[in-house]
Formats: sequence, C-alpha cells, structure tokens
Amino acid sequence: MAINCIIVDDESVAREVLESHLSKIDNISVVASCSNALEAFNVLSSQHIDLIFLDINMPEISGIAFAKAINKNSKIIFTTAYREYAIEGFELQAVDYLLKPISFDRLLKAVNLYFEVHAKTDIEIKKDTNDNDFTFVRSDRKMIKIDFKNIVYIESLSDYVKFHLKDKTITTRDTISAVEAKLPKNEFIRIHRSFIVALKMITSFTNEEIVINDTSLPISRSYKEQVLNKLNNY
Repeated sequence: MAINCIIVDDESVAREVLESHLSKIDNISVVASCSNALEAFNVLSSQHIDLIFLDINMPEISGIAFAKAINKNSKIIFTTAYREYAIEGFELQAVDYLLKPISFDRLLKAVNLYFEVHAKTDIEIKKDTNDNDFTFVRSDRKMIKIDFKNIVYIESLSDYVKFHLKDKTITTRDTISAVEAKLPKNEFIRIHRSFIVALKMITSFTNEEIVINDTSLPISRSYKEQVLNKLNNY
C-alpha cells in the first residue's frame, strides 16, 4: 500500500532534496510539496495524508504550531537545521527528527521507522476492533456511535463514507478502506471499491450483484472471486 506524504518547507532546495530522496523509496507517494503551513492545511483538508515531512522554522506558522493543530492520524518527521527544537518535536510524538543537510541513508532510516510504527498501529487497531462491536464516527460536528449489528451496507462517496443503517444513514469524512479496517472480518465483505456489505443482511446474490431487500449493489470484477468464495461457503 502506498503511503501518501507531503513535504512542508519554505526552502525550495530542501523540498527538492527530499523529493529526490523519496522518489527512490518504494511505497512512498509525494502528494504535494508545500512552501508554507497554509498550503499544507489545504492539502490535508482535501486528501488523506499518512506522513508529513515538516520543517520547523517557517514564516507565519511554524512547524511546531502546525503540528499541534493537525489531526494526529498524520504522522510527522521533522526536518530542520536547528537541534534545539528536538525535545519539543518528540513531545509531539514525531516519528523522527532529521537535521539538515539530510542524507538519503538517514531519511531511509526515518521512513523505515515510520513503517514500523505504522505496522504496530495497525496491529493495535485490529486488537481494539476484535474487542469492540461498535465504532465512533464524526458527523454533524459530533462523534456518533455506530453498532456493527445495525449496519446494512457502507458506501464510498469520494472523500466521504455513508453508513446505511437499519433505521437511518450517517455520513462521515473518511475513506472506505479506513472504515473496512475497523470492521469484524467475519461479518462484512468488500464487494466493490465503493461498497461493503453486512453478510447477514444479504437477501440474495448472483455472480454480478448483491441484493439487500430492494437494493441491488454491484460486485466488481476485482472482488468477484473472493466474494463468491466467501458467500458460497458462508
């Protein structure tokens, strides 16, 4: 899976060096290269970003202030010429703290550290998921509890996900893949890049579609084999 990252640094040469280094590393996708924090905020508001390479000493909004303001789901690797910010950087739970000039080897070590942290986080999420029969999502400026047993199917709408429940629908800003990771695997199945269905809610199915009451949902070609195998053995 590609890791989406952005570079935030007011020095163009520093951004170019990082882009060059990162282009040599598999599974890293540089989504944007930003010259200030405001540009970075705009990217974060419109795209899912896993990792941020963040300079500290920037005009208007410093890297430290930016790190305090963003969603903690995006991990940070600080890139700076100043050692004195290291303690504050690590207090913000940064993955690593790189001093300029940054060599490829040192950057690679930081990225590998991120992958280790990312893998541990995924394991912890899966453990939490196994212990819970619900999740919380943000909708209408509040966190709403969704019981897995009430989900009929889940639909992806660009940058949003719609939960079709037994009695209502709830829409949240998220990706369907992130939602899928929180669901119990034995109760739900992905049938399309845009749809996840609750197995117990399925009324009937063919090789091309899933029917839930009066709703027909397509089975995409890329998911067909695993969907039919699971349904035929359910």
